Amino acid sequence: MELADRTAGWVLAETQAGRLKQGDYLDACLDRIAAREPEVKAWVCLDAEAARTAAGASAGLLAGMPLGVKDVFDTLDWPTSYGSPLYAGHRPGQDAAAVALARAAGCVLPGKTVTTEFAYFHPGPTANPHNTDHTPGGSSSGSAAAVGAGMVPFALGTQTAGSVIRPAAFCGVVGYKPTFGTIATFGVKQFAWSLDTVGVFARDLADAALLAEVLSGLLLRPSGETGSPRIGLYKAALWSSPSEAMAVTLEKVAAVAEAAGAQVTEVILPDVCASLFEDQKLIMAYEGARSLAHERRGKREALSTPLLELTDAGARVDPNDYLQARARSRQARAALAALFQDVDVLLTPSAPGAAPRGLAATGDPAFNRAWTLLGQPCVTLPAGRDPSGLPLGVQLVGGFDDDARLLAAAAWLERVLAA
Repeated sequence: MELADRTAGWVLAETQAGRLKQGDYLDACLDRIAAREPEVKAWVCLDAEAARTAAGASAGLLAGMPLGVKDVFDTLDWPTSYGSPLYAGHRPGQDAAAVALARAAGCVLPGKTVTTEFAYFHPGPTANPHNTDHTPGGSSSGSAAAVGAGMVPFALGTQTAGSVIRPAAFCGVVGYKPTFGTIATFGVKQFAWSLDTVGVFARDLADAALLAEVLSGLLLRPSGETGSPRIGLYKAALWSSPSEAMAVTLEKVAAVAEAAGAQVTEVILPDVCASLFEDQKLIMAYEGARSLAHERRGKREALSTPLLELTDAGARVDPNDYLQARARSRQARAALAALFQDVDVLLTPSAPGAAPRGLAATGDPAFNRAWTLLGQPCVTLPAGRDPSGLPLGVQLVGGFDDDARLLAAAAWLERVLAA
């Protein structure tokens, strides 16, 4: 295995043991960026020498670790354009909270990673590192692709519908969207204030938990061997139909988990969850219209047609419908709490299938919208490939504010799938 493909945890252990010099890993990652960036196009801006200089002065738990940062996070020393020509060359006055915390732990930024326009659906130039004719997903396109291509060990993203879990699955990496509010969103361009969630991409579950622990201050990393979890198998018939390859993969993962000792039971969601898919779309449109009021008021000609269509529709939403959608989501979360008394996690598809061909769209977030609306923590794990060779991912969903249990179950399943 090449050095650039190693996990942060492995590199940190080897460096501490004196078998690896600090800076060697960063150089390997920068070499990988130079080799693959022309075809993957994961980065909005890059400066290898600035990263090396920052690494030389870095200290902390993650000293010298390169980090991809989605270009919706404000950064003091990098332009932040939010994926829009309206903000080309924009220089924020400070780092976003998550960026500041990552730097305090020793992370260095080689640059900023590509986002879709304002973290909605209009894509940037990034391609899937496993097949550049296919989308990497979105809106955290560059972050997922950079980790998937071995350019960085981990990266920051955001999810408002499916923007961490879906691209992580498409790019064959681990994606973790914590419980809503776990990681501070201060300094992140807002789209929908009751949905926007900071998440992370990584090569393995341990790295994802390590970075999330640094950013949240919570104890999230699984300690030692964890017991086999109780898994609720949810095939997500309410939201969408998975591809044949995805359906087969989900069944295989469930069977492997059961054979390894997990208790697997097929579950259905409470009736109150039936409207979550549409409610998420309504809330996202309503809040997006208001969060982007400045851009919509004076700069409409610079906004994409899909964004204008969504936010114009959101501006027309009856406020009572918005409030009722929020009320239903609270009821659904309470109903799900009872379900999580009987299971530790739900197992469900991360996406309808592998990454679709073409770069004009980022794929369907059907299997993510409900969990984002409810604020539930989610993890996607690589789970094989479809017949064309593209990655497939399975999603674990945990109870609200029960991230440690979710990550322990994910660590267990990751070990089982690797065996």
